[in-house]
Amino acid sequence: MNEEQRLHSQQAKQSSSKEKDYSKYFQAVYMPPSLKEAKKRGKEEISYHKDFAIPEEFAGMGQGKKFYIRTYGCQMNEHDTEVMAGIFMGLGYEPTEVPEEADAILLNTCAIRENAENKVFGELGHLKHLKLEKPGLLLGVCGCMSQEESVVNKILKSYPFVDMIFGTHNIHRLPNILHEAYMQKEMVIEVWSKEGDVIENLPRVRKGSIKGWVNIMYGCDKFCTYCIVPYTRGKERSRRPEEIIHEVRQLAAHGYKEITLLGQNVNAYGKDFDDLEYGLGDLMDDLRSIDIARVRFMTSHPRDFDDHLIEVLAKKGNLVEHIHLPVQSGSSDILKIMARKYTREQFLELVGKIKRAIPDVVLTTDIIVGFPNETEEQFEETMSLYREVGFDTAYTYIYSPREGTPAARMKDNVPMEVKKERLQRLNALVNEFSKRAMDRYEGEIVEVLVEGESKKNAEVLAGYTRTSKLVNFKGPEEAIGQLVLVKVTNTKTWSLDGEMVGYALSLR
Repeated sequence: MNEEQRLHSQQAKQSSSKEKDYSKYFQAVYMPPSLKEAKKRGKEEISYHKDFAIPEEFAGMGQGKKFYIRTYGCQMNEHDTEVMAGIFMGLGYEPTEVPEEADAILLNTCAIRENAENKVFGELGHLKHLKLEKPGLLLGVCGCMSQEESVVNKILKSYPFVDMIFGTHNIHRLPNILHEAYMQKEMVIEVWSKEGDVIENLPRVRKGSIKGWVNIMYGCDKFCTYCIVPYTRGKERSRRPEEIIHEVRQLAAHGYKEITLLGQNVNAYGKDFDDLEYGLGDLMDDLRSIDIARVRFMTSHPRDFDDHLIEVLAKKGNLVEHIHLPVQSGSSDILKIMARKYTREQFLELVGKIKRAIPDVVLTTDIIVGFPNETEEQFEETMSLYREVGFDTAYTYIYSPREGTPAARMKDNVPMEVKKERLQRLNALVNEFSKRAMDRYEGEIVEVLVEGESKKNAEVLAGYTRTSKLVNFKGPEEAIGQLVLVKVTNTKTWSLDGEMVGYALSLR
């Protein structure tokens, strides 16, 4: 038996262990993401642990030390950072916003686009001088980039001063990883090839006390040909509904006004349960009874957006009438080679169902421009779909190949200058529709959840409507964290200006 086989054997044995010592659940193994292996997703057992606690032997590890985490990417990464911050503070570390003050620095990374990775490598270069000045500093790279073989190899070759690399499945082992990094001279690499389990009762340090992230599931099984997420985040696995509902009730009791349910493919929630029929629609319906002003979810996949979920969302109350529904392309041919598993016509049929059930719904989307071999005609199909749906706004991107995905191996004969020109045309359309959507609010009174001072003017407050429209207005400091009513006096392409006319009861 070679070393690799031995490690796999140990991993299999330890995965089935019933012991409560988390350090014994799994063997740390680094394996590259593999399309062939990743698609072998059957009924592998996913363990569900409700008893997380920081091991006693690590108590006080961070006494007198400070930590700093820089987060890249999506809301799921933000949520992971909140968990890691909670673990750091449970170990006795104190947070700092100044990297130079830190005794431990983590870069929580994103792998969705090449630009995100380049930013991380650039930051590592900038942090090298800190390591030279402060030899005791621990520097770690975690998150989605860490799950990529090419990234780990590049760090090993070009950034040997990094102390720790760990992935998305073993955040709960941060105390062990820190301990190993302090004790060893070699780089600590702990990236599991095994799918992650579901760990409850993880500590969190949430940013702010107005809006909160609530993760309801992990991973994605869709395998869109351009996307690295199924490899970096693993198979779909859902938290139990009672745990989610309990967490939301706690947030409501602590005064939070809005929560966003998170998942890589959030409306596949519950499809992995084998002991109950319970999906996102059922969860949203249960959350309607909780005294919290607003409930959102992201990001959804059109393929899993079912009629029951639409029916529940139409009940409104604290369920907002804003749905982010990524289409990626308006061409059925491009959607097919993206492996999105729906056509243009099916997407439009879904939009029609949503609009009939929720006439005042606001739809936003994601669109990729310049997918391999996209023709001018196919791009125009995206433009025409955008007009037909009437999205309020969109996140738009030029296609970025990710090593290890099928799309990265496709021949791409679309010149970059053509891609950029198409992106400009699409963005002009997005701007036009955004301004048109904002203009509809002229003179209207809207409910705004006030988040704080405007980033551009400390004398102005800023917050968001139920439909995620940014509103700036003058008001008293005590309005922060409250729902207020604002009369819109001026509309812009991306924001609204207004006058506060009073406080709002939650419009439920």
